Amino acid sequence: MIRDGAPDDLADIDRLYPDAFPDEELRPLVRSLLCDTPGVLSLVAAVGARLVGHVAFTRCRVTGGGDAVALLAPLAVASTCQKRGIGSALVRAGLDRQRSAGVGQVFVLGDPAYYGRFGFEPEQWIAPPFPLPEEWHDAWRSVTFDVAAPTRRGVLDVPEAWNDPALWSEG
Repeated sequence: MIRDGAPDDLADIDRLYPDAFPDEELRPLVRSLLCDTPGVLSLVAAVGARLVGHVAFTRCRVTGGGDAVALLAPLAVASTCQKRGIGSALVRAGLDRQRSAGVGQVFVLGDPAYYGRFGFEPEQWIAPPFPLPEEWHDAWRSVTFDVAAPTRRGVLDVPEAWNDPALWSEG
């Protein structure tokens, strides 16, 4: 079951991220997004009463533009539940909600093969907020919902939670 995240989910979400990403500490970012950042869509996946997945979509802007755009991240699925379509279901549900809310474009820094399944293509015109390591350039991707919309150019302007250069580099 996919549903909106709720304040009661925070403890379960806090346990989920170290399980899904044992080599990364994403909990401070997730807490900041969920507790301190307006305009974040938080979706969770549950199997019975157990929370097994989470995704966040953060509303952003492109410098010099007023159109609504979003950043998809982070996405986590419990290690025992991976490769079952839970992450895909979370991404699809979130993209549907973003499209319905009038968001014109969603960005992600992630595996090209994985996110390509959802229509994400290499992003050429909107730069991430911080320089990326060379080997990550193909991982900066976006999906545009209105293909007739004029091409935007600029830099993704992110909320404070995302304004840490370490989130955009190798460490």
